[in-house]
Amino acid sequence: MSWGTELWDQFDSLDKHTQWGIDFLERYAKFVKERIEIEQNYAKQLRNLVKKYCPKRSSKDEEPRFTSCIAFFNILNELNDYAGQREVVAEEMAHRVYGELMRYAHDLKTERKMHLQEGRKAQQYLDMCWKQMDNSKKKFERECREAEKAQQSYERLDNDTNATKADVEKAKQQLNLRTHMADENKNEYAAQLQNFNGEQHKHFYVVIPQIYKQLQEMDERRTIKLSECYRGFADSERKVIPIISKCLEGMILAAKSVDERRDSQMVVDSFKSGFEPPGDFPFEDYSQHIYRTISDGTISASKQEIGKVDAKTTVGKAKGKLWLFGKKPKPQSPPLTPTSLFTSSTPNGSQFLTFSIEPVHYCMNEIKTGKPRIPSFRSLKRGWSVKMGPALEDFSHLPPEQRRKKLQQRIDELNRELQKESDQKEALNKMKDVYEKNPQMGDPGSLQPKLAETMNNIDRLRMEIHKNEAWLSEVEGKTGGRGDRRHSSDINHLVTQGRESPEGSYTDDANQEVRGPPQQHGHHSEFDDEFEDDDPLPAIGHCKAIYPFDGHNEGTLAMKEGEVLYIIEEDKGDGWTRARRQNGEEGYVPTSYIDVTLEKNSKGS
Repeated sequence: MSWGTELWDQFDSLDKHTQWGIDFLERYAKFVKERIEIEQNYAKQLRNLVKKYCPKRSSKDEEPRFTSCIAFFNILNELNDYAGQREVVAEEMAHRVYGELMRYAHDLKTERKMHLQEGRKAQQYLDMCWKQMDNSKKKFERECREAEKAQQSYERLDNDTNATKADVEKAKQQLNLRTHMADENKNEYAAQLQNFNGEQHKHFYVVIPQIYKQLQEMDERRTIKLSECYRGFADSERKVIPIISKCLEGMILAAKSVDERRDSQMVVDSFKSGFEPPGDFPFEDYSQHIYRTISDGTISASKQEIGKVDAKTTVGKAKGKLWLFGKKPKPQSPPLTPTSLFTSSTPNGSQFLTFSIEPVHYCMNEIKTGKPRIPSFRSLKRGWSVKMGPALEDFSHLPPEQRRKKLQQRIDELNRELQKESDQKEALNKMKDVYEKNPQMGDPGSLQPKLAETMNNIDRLRMEIHKNEAWLSEVEGKTGGRGDRRHSSDINHLVTQGRESPEGSYTDDANQEVRGPPQQHGHHSEFDDEFEDDDPLPAIGHCKAIYPFDGHNEGTLAMKEGEVLYIIEEDKGDGWTRARRQNGEEGYVPTSYIDVTLEKNSKGS
């Protein structure tokens, strides 16, 4: 099947078909270009998405530690690699498909134009031959008519008796001339006709089939090129499928690497303070303040029994209050006075307390009507300045467990730096030995400044490591003894609870009990509550420093290990307790650094 034999008369149709083929090629190239733009935009958006959700690591403390976070960041890295593969697809399509299509379309246009020009030239030459043949034919026809006219004129004159011999001779010569010219035109027409027939045969059987064959081959090459581009379009995607599959497998592995147990352990390691939970609160027997009457249904005992009980509790309570140097707390509201408090006796002589419903109502009313204490702006400002203070070099502002971890991390970093400096020192010494053995390679003295700098860095790092190791050993030693100290303080705290006399008086001597009437306390007015922070706060207990505290920040109070301070404000849940020295100096100290003992009759002040 050939266009030259089958489509010998469809030059215009082939012209339109080849133009359509080139237009289709350019349309497909435009499609590939838009696909490339989509891939590039997709890769760009993926990279922007990864950049948006990747952490900005300004310090090592912000590095992800939980397995779920690490898995997510690994997924982001895999997604970033996936975006890179989309860019590879776009580049491959641009180079292998789109660029090749545009170059081939340009060559195709040039070739098509050349073939069509050859076909038009052949057609023009055939038309020219046809015109020459047609002109010779018309001229031969015209000369034949003139010869017929000359013959008719000659025959008329020859038959006319009146015509002269000269007229007849002239008509005969004219006939011979026209006949000769007709014969010449006949020969010319025959030659032109033969030439035209030859050119026409050559045109339709040689020239046009050759041109159409070239057009057919050009169109078939265009179709093959489209097929190759289709395949290249798919190959560009298929080449990156293994890498994309690895990216997806990396995401699956990242998902499998999530370990909830490990994350939970990290939470413990991150926030564990190293302290032990507080001990049980002792029973506070407020009934000792109530006047007792000697009767069968009261809770009073004999004076001898009261004296025995008070002798055991008086010394401890006096040590707990420390009113000798501190300021006596402000008057409190009257103690609870239940109306139906009584004792019951067991067969063996022991007594136990029984309460009715009325004291419960009394307590609930006291809770509802009691006005909460609102701290002044001065105390709030002090607490804020303590919390927002800068971190200390020895991490003494942190709990012991977190301080130990921070110090250990710093020691590890310093050891790595020390190893680097040691390696550099060793390399410099080797280079110095080489220079001394081969002076032409360099001057050994030029390495001396660098060597001295390295030695200084090593000494500095060793001092830093020694200092941090001292802090670490201090923390580890004190953390180990923390439980024993707290246990002993809890025992002492429990002992002091029983040293309070029924009347609320205290004495240092267990054998000397001071009795007196109970003090009458009045309620504070609202005005006094609002401005009570303007006066020095009363001491509600005392504390003993377990660890030393520098107190560099504004609003803090420095203390030494073993120092005794007065407690004027309890810990509000922020980890800081307000304390005061005997000289009146006040400030905040870490609650975890002290052993607190509160006064029972000042608990609610």
